Amino acid sequence: MARLPRFILPGHPQHIIQRGNNKAPIFCCDEDYRFFLEKLKDGTSKHKIDIHAYVLMTNHIHLLLTPHTGEGISKLMQYTGRYYV
Repeated sequence: MARLPRFILPGHPQHIIQRGNNKAPIFCCDEDYRFFLEKLKDGTSKHKIDIHAYVLMTNHIHLLLTPHTGEGISKLMQYTGRYYV
């Protein structure tokens, strides 16, 4: 069963969690973390999102974001996913 669409209210913080498939690692070395953060920074400026906090763990990430548009978060996650998969 598909997940229900996320309710996004522009201007209000959202807690985002992204996990590796079957708890598989998504970061293997320091370069992976740096590259992901670089793309995350590019994506937040491109899609008008403020990033307040992040936690990058080997098999998942936590983001605290405030989008300024209704589709900003989904566009950000698509953007980072295109470069870091």
